[in-house]
Amino acid sequence: MSNFALIGAAGFIAPRHLKAIKESGNSLVAALDPFDSVGILDSYFPEASFFTEFERFDRHLELVRRTGRRGDWETGGLGDCETGRLGDCETGRLGDWETGRLGDWETGGRKNEGTRGRGGEGASGQEDERSPVPERSRGASADGVDFVTVCSPNYLHDAHIRFGLRIGADVICEKPLVLNPWNIESLQRIEKESGKKVYNIFQLRLHPSIIALKKRINEGPSDKIYDIDLTYITSRGNWYYTGWKGDVSKSGGIATNIGVHFYDMLTWIFGAVKENVVHVASHDRVSGFLQLEKARIRYFLSINEETLPADVRKAGKRTYRLLEMNGEEIEFSDGFTDLHTESYRQILSGNGFPLSDAIPSIQLVHDIRHAVPVGLKGDYHPFARLEASKHPFSRE
Repeated sequence: MSNFALIGAAGFIAPRHLKAIKESGNSLVAALDPFDSVGILDSYFPEASFFTEFERFDRHLELVRRTGRRGDWETGGLGDCETGRLGDCETGRLGDWETGRLGDWETGGRKNEGTRGRGGEGASGQEDERSPVPERSRGASADGVDFVTVCSPNYLHDAHIRFGLRIGADVICEKPLVLNPWNIESLQRIEKESGKKVYNIFQLRLHPSIIALKKRINEGPSDKIYDIDLTYITSRGNWYYTGWKGDVSKSGGIATNIGVHFYDMLTWIFGAVKENVVHVASHDRVSGFLQLEKARIRYFLSINEETLPADVRKAGKRTYRLLEMNGEEIEFSDGFTDLHTESYRQILSGNGFPLSDAIPSIQLVHDIRHAVPVGLKGDYHPFARLEASKHPFSRE
């Protein structure tokens, strides 16, 4: 059994990680989030210590490392925090965290998606990148926390990964690993210094349909170029734009926030990027063309419900996912959201995806984010023609 600590417990994606930790037979020692809507912990780890301040979370993990004790908080009572009120911590503001300190994801406001319970989102070639994770002893280990799971807002991932490495833990990070490719280079150096590893969640690489597709491409003609259309629409309301996800500097924009796992899947199967053209990019969608080694890809990603096909909207659905190859639909919707547990099992058995595996997709979303859209020129996705929408907060 391994001991886990989780950063970002109130977010949309956290329940999948909590479930994965539980189903893989491990234990959650502590969780952190500036917001206290973390009742989901009761469903998996009710005895886990919970913190709304990074400094107390850090102190607690050090206590666990030194003494093996859990839940003390150094104050004599779980949740006491010297004030008797969970989260107040001498500031009078729940989860403020004060600006400028590690883990500050927007002070004083609920800006972490999904705060209402469950509802609501080394250099390549190193020999030891996929080395097995050492077997852990049952209960609190002598080294304290074995893994730190990072589910915080995108722009904080690299800082929270560094924290995990510096306390002597391996790190599992939700997508996107980081926002910029140079962030990976920095983490690779710290990984080497610490002797610990950082693992990506690339759940689509574990999907049976995607594994079968990769096998099919690998066994096909080596010089064949496939025509791919990718369409992914996942509707979001106006709330999306009030928090960090609506801030490109913090989320990375649409391509990064909802598309990075698709770009990873495509480059994993069809090879490196040779050409990257962005046709349309706005607050609610991005569409473009990619020439990979073995594929020509037109893609359309959107969070605007109005871009859904009419029949999908009529059926009351808010999500549409379609991958076509040479006119053939590749079905991978089933199980799309249920692969985190398998990801954890692979990591714990020594088959996790290392830092270097994230470089192609992070480089690609970075390039898309900074590209100048060319408009409807060349080979573009049919949905790129859809009428543009005003930003919901626009006064024009």
